[in-house]
Amino acid sequence: MTTETQSEKPARKKGPKVSSRGGYRPGSGRPRGSTTKVTLDDLMANIELAAGKSYGELLAHNYVGAISRSDWQGVRDYDKAFMNKLIAEKVEIDVNSTEDVVATKQAAFTAALAKLNEIASNTK
Repeated sequence: MTTETQSEKPARKKGPKVSSRGGYRPGSGRPRGSTTKVTLDDLMANIELAAGKSYGELLAHNYVGAISRSDWQGVRDYDKAFMNKLIAEKVEIDVNSTEDVVATKQAAFTAALAKLNEIASNTK
């Protein structure tokens, strides 16, 4: 019976450190140039085909069902989803700035900067 000492243990192979918690592995991950297997249009078409109704009709039906079941958490979730969609479509940002608007913003900025300088000088 022989006992191994630390000096008799086989030497660890030299090479890149291998992580036991994942990380980069050759050949892993999504291949370059691969396409999406399911598109949103395909998904919507399949839902409508299986249900026999449009997706909007299904949402409305489920919303009414949540109300009739007194599922108030579900109703709140539907309300949030509907409002987020409606508000996102209605909100528009005016990106066009005329020279008058730019001048007004510059004047407001200058006035605010003067107030900040005044406050800073009063605290010294």
